[in-house]
Amino acid sequence: MSHVPGLELWREAPPLPGSLSPPLHFAGFRPGQMLRRGHKFPHHQAAPPKTAGDMNILAPVRRDRVLAELPQCLRKEAALHVRRDFHPRVTCACQEHRTGTVGFKISKVIVVGDLSVGKTCLINRFCKDTFDKNYKATIGVDFEMERFEVLGVPFSLQLWDTAGQERFKCIASTYYRGAQAIIIVFNLNDVASLEHTKQWLADALKENDPSSVLLFLVGSKKDLSTPAQYALMEKDALKVAQEIKAEYWAVSSLTGENVREFFFRVAALTFETNVLAELEKSGARRIGDVVRINSDDSNLYLTANKKKATCCP
Repeated sequence: MSHVPGLELWREAPPLPGSLSPPLHFAGFRPGQMLRRGHKFPHHQAAPPKTAGDMNILAPVRRDRVLAELPQCLRKEAALHVRRDFHPRVTCACQEHRTGTVGFKISKVIVVGDLSVGKTCLINRFCKDTFDKNYKATIGVDFEMERFEVLGVPFSLQLWDTAGQERFKCIASTYYRGAQAIIIVFNLNDVASLEHTKQWLADALKENDPSSVLLFLVGSKKDLSTPAQYALMEKDALKVAQEIKAEYWAVSSLTGENVREFFFRVAALTFETNVLAELEKSGARRIGDVVRINSDDSNLYLTANKKKATCCP
């Protein structure tokens, strides 16, 4: 494994989801900044003192990051659920301001996959609306923070871009822990990259509880495929998505096709999961309701009511 200068200065465990403080505390390191070979972290630079007010300061939500409805899946054959709306209990909780600490948490999303499948371009297209044709391999890890407003509640996603090179896998894997969603990216024009997705998923799940993460299988570089080529690859991709119980998407970072819709879907489903977990933790679940977090049913959060609801649907 190649040595990354400066990395030995930091020996803390990867940040737990929900932390409001920046996940990396290198002096001079900023969110969104690449960890590059030769990067030196100055010893003389001290972190500014933190005040209680700093913990509550979050970036404002952009107007185009406001979600009032549940974004729909791309293909019903491979979707986490096919409901048209948010779970009724989630909608009810948001209306009654019973979402607990969800609005103050930061949900961690990791993006994994082979070298050069387009992980960085996918994140940059959504977060910065840019596309860089000059490919530069990610060294170690990088991350971006995105703020949303879902059903009137602020919600943050921390998107972790991990290296696809084998020699950096050990470094990147240390940041897998605590993910609430895993995005496995493959190249729609490279069958081998699709075959490798199961191994990437297995590596990511070593650091996470399989029963508590949402999985997304994303085919990139759709613009390079002919309709006939895409149809063949999609057939195989849908099969893989069904096997690993992931939601399937096909995107193009060059043209922007489906990129915005995909990340909105990730944000919405992650938010929904967080609110349901908060309701469970607070004991707000009605007696007689069963919430299935993991199910082979097409509806991931299928509820079975033994008694008819008296207030919220």
